[in-house]
Amino acid sequence: MSNKFIFVLNCGSSSLKFALIDSQSQQQVLSGLADALGSAKPILKIKYQGNKETIELAKNAAHQIAIDTLVERLKRFQLDESIIAIGHRVVHGGEKFQQSVIITDDVITQIEQVSQLAPLHNPANIIGIKAAKKAFGQLPHVAVFDTELHQTLPEKDFLYALPYALYKEHGIRRYGFHGTSHYYITQQAAKTLNIDVDKLNIISAHLGNGASICAIKNGKSVDTSMGLTPLEGLVMGTRTGDLDPAISQYLIEQLNYTQTQVNVLFNQQSGLLGISELSNDCRVIEEQALAGHQGARLALDIFCYRLAKYIASYTVPLGRLDALVFTGGIGENSDVIRANVLNLLQIFGFSVNEQANIAARFGQAGIITNESGPTALVIPTNEELVIAQDALALTQQEL
Repeated sequence: MSNKFIFVLNCGSSSLKFALIDSQSQQQVLSGLADALGSAKPILKIKYQGNKETIELAKNAAHQIAIDTLVERLKRFQLDESIIAIGHRVVHGGEKFQQSVIITDDVITQIEQVSQLAPLHNPANIIGIKAAKKAFGQLPHVAVFDTELHQTLPEKDFLYALPYALYKEHGIRRYGFHGTSHYYITQQAAKTLNIDVDKLNIISAHLGNGASICAIKNGKSVDTSMGLTPLEGLVMGTRTGDLDPAISQYLIEQLNYTQTQVNVLFNQQSGLLGISELSNDCRVIEEQALAGHQGARLALDIFCYRLAKYIASYTVPLGRLDALVFTGGIGENSDVIRANVLNLLQIFGFSVNEQANIAARFGQAGIITNESGPTALVIPTNEELVIAQDALALTQQEL
């Protein structure tokens, strides 16, 4: 087989997303998800050539078994020998990693050292790297960091109003995340709007179970909503977003929470799930809000209001706004949330084109505003492609 592939892995604590990218066409050849790893009923879902397969893994099977099973399928499909590199998503690079790198033992050690900044993400990323290196030891592995794009943030944007020594000695600052998504959106928006990327000013809203926005000025990130960790910023599926930091102390001292319970509350039990008391799935929230559920309505109202406030504030560093771009699972598919947010931003002159807004769903891109005001559009993201491109570039292969 003449085709050459990049295998992209995105490892979570109990999940593993993957995609096989053709280095020439840049299209996904195979994709899927291993879910519920370490539980009683872990599964592996694979999509290849239009066919979908669900494999039940052994009870308590973890990442290594999932990857080994996946390798067996790749061999069965005669794809394994055409893989030339493995690209890994790594959430937090701290200040050590300002660009993607080929993974060595020293790199793994350094990623482990910054894991304290992303305790819910980096340890899982490392598990995936080690499992993949065991299965694909002969191939080069590349780490692509969520924080990479935001290394261009100026000090006035990334510093907290804490004693400067905490940044200088311990690296406490805003790092930002979803960098591969915001980068991809920037490149695609430049093409769509026919503006040179180094002259492009947009606000990119990546909305999913995790959500963040990014102000892009002249093609570079100048502000973003997530902070030291992915907890800060917008209301998310299960995360609080911005809140008074003294709430943590109150919960511990007055309500007898442990620090671990506070972390679980803020990261896994809040956001849309916590407010609605129903679900973190936006589709469920929208359906129940339409049916009159007050908690669901409130969750949507808070989500949209906080997002609109952030978008309005991000016009400050830009000066000129070429477009507001929606992406991510919610941003790409929820015409309801997009319309609500744009209606909250009428002071800027946004005018929703209802027909275009409904049409721009389920993988469809497009401008969703009328010509009479600022432009808002939908662009489906492709983080896997960005990771594959970086892996290819670093392993000195040609597209």
